[in-house]
Amino acid sequence: MYTGGDAMRATAALDRATRIGVADKPYRPMLREVSRRAPACSQCSLKPHCVPADLEGEMLGEFDRLGTTRMRIHKGYTLYRARDRFASLYAVRSGSCKTLILTEDGHEQVTGYHMPGEILGFDGIDSGAYFCQVVALEDTELCVLPFDELERFAHHSPTFQHTMNRMLSREIARDRRTMLMLGTMRAEQRLVAFLLDLAERYHALGYSSCEFVLRMTREEIGSFLGLKLETVSRLFSRFHHDGLIQVQGRVVKLLDCTALQRIVGTEP
Repeated sequence: MYTGGDAMRATAALDRATRIGVADKPYRPMLREVSRRAPACSQCSLKPHCVPADLEGEMLGEFDRLGTTRMRIHKGYTLYRARDRFASLYAVRSGSCKTLILTEDGHEQVTGYHMPGEILGFDGIDSGAYFCQVVALEDTELCVLPFDELERFAHHSPTFQHTMNRMLSREIARDRRTMLMLGTMRAEQRLVAFLLDLAERYHALGYSSCEFVLRMTREEIGSFLGLKLETVSRLFSRFHHDGLIQVQGRVVKLLDCTALQRIVGTEP
């Protein structure tokens, strides 16, 4: 049974799941489970990568009592859509998501890929409504972080306020890197930069930096990188043939990171 704020948040989440998408395009209902409380952040293995990263001792205990809930959404289902009312940030605990926007002609443009420990929803802070749509690329578990409670906590904790500022700065820097990549790099450089970025992010989580599963399709990668599907497929085949990577379905293994870094001009 849910009580108080937990019940209100769970009800609001499930109500949002049944609404119809923009441009009269129907979206599948989310079929998610919402738990009453998430396990304490202090006990989570993703704490060093997530919102309470710099909190310790008494302040970390206070953060644990904020009332965070956890939800699960299935592959292909929507967490929130553009123009939904902003109320919470979402921390990816397991799985992965993509963010996308709908262009005026109804085309879906992928704008990001999000992994465990990363935060979704910063785009809604300014206007009070989310700018992007978030779709699960696999069965995904998220922690719901009500923003009004985060603000109250930040008011009493300069350390936490600094952490939030760092996360916002990280999002801005990532967006600028994407803009630089799309504006200055050739097609092959864009794909290599994308693969090296994934390798770095997986390594930060303690996973292999040389072998990982691509959760986005070739078409979605092309949308994110501003490339046609045929171009992405051709480049994967070429890199595989040249011995730079090994591709088996969606599993990619980086065989020559130095050569890959040389392509984008970041060789150590």
